[in-house]
Amino acid sequence: MTRLRLILDPFLILLIGTVLLASFLPARGEGARVAEAAADAGIVLLFFLHGAKLSREAIWGGAKAWKLHLATLGTTFLVFPLLGLGAQMLPVIPEDMRAGLLFLTLLPSTVQSSIAFTAIARGNVAAAVVSASFSNLLGILLTPLLVAMLMQRGGSGGMISLSSAEGIVGQLLLPFIAGHLLRPWIGGFVERHKTLLSRVDRTSILLVVYSAFSAAVVEGLWQKVSEEELAILALLCALLLALVLLFTWGLGRLIGLSREDAIVLQFCGSKKSLASGVPIAGVLFPASAVGPIILPVMLFHQIQLIACALLARHYAERSSGE
Repeated sequence: MTRLRLILDPFLILLIGTVLLASFLPARGEGARVAEAAADAGIVLLFFLHGAKLSREAIWGGAKAWKLHLATLGTTFLVFPLLGLGAQMLPVIPEDMRAGLLFLTLLPSTVQSSIAFTAIARGNVAAAVVSASFSNLLGILLTPLLVAMLMQRGGSGGMISLSSAEGIVGQLLLPFIAGHLLRPWIGGFVERHKTLLSRVDRTSILLVVYSAFSAAVVEGLWQKVSEEELAILALLCALLLALVLLFTWGLGRLIGLSREDAIVLQFCGSKKSLASGVPIAGVLFPASAVGPIILPVMLFHQIQLIACALLARHYAERSSGE
């Protein structure tokens, strides 16, 4: 039942519904400006809550179990980007979707699902909390820097513009720091209302998705992308995930991790965060470019949920057998 619930995530259904709504009823004119302003406010709130939820212990805990955490971070921010650069050489999908595939590989790991899958697989849950949280914390800085270094815009170097830098600081970094500094006073409220705040998180993401896809649809997104190209993109996302799952499986054995820690490396190292990726894309890229950029992220998110749910159940059954 847990596996089915993770695969059939109601949030994914809402995401698909939001994309359909933007496809048939995109925001235009004044409506587009209102949607964009609401999305910007949602991004600020989202990262404020991320800061409030992350405990000081989790941050300092990132310095412990260094072998596991370095392996996870190396996979997330080094191996994945190298694979993303390799995917740029495959001219089977449009250029903006290839850019989205590269952007996907530059994102931090997920938190909630990485921990959930580790728990199902009977891995080291405490280490998963630290590793996934640490990845998300570093991703606020590392993802924009990797975008600046590796992504090309219009044939020129992918330097972050002044407005993008201001967005990173004003919409991501400062709200995160403010939320974390206020944690001693609001941490209790955040812990007591996790369900409500999770809905606020997801609503913020849906606002960004609607605003992004509205702008992309107005620019003719679905006229530029065929069903065949979407199918190829989904296949590339599945192949990317399979390669990283195999890599983390081998790396865990190579560096001598325990079974429980190797599970953490595999689940935290192979995941990419939709919750962080959508708002970061909204800050870094023009509104009309965000739709194609986050399309691979949304596809990968669904594929990783299905694949990792099946893998976690396999590990749990094998552990029971032993």
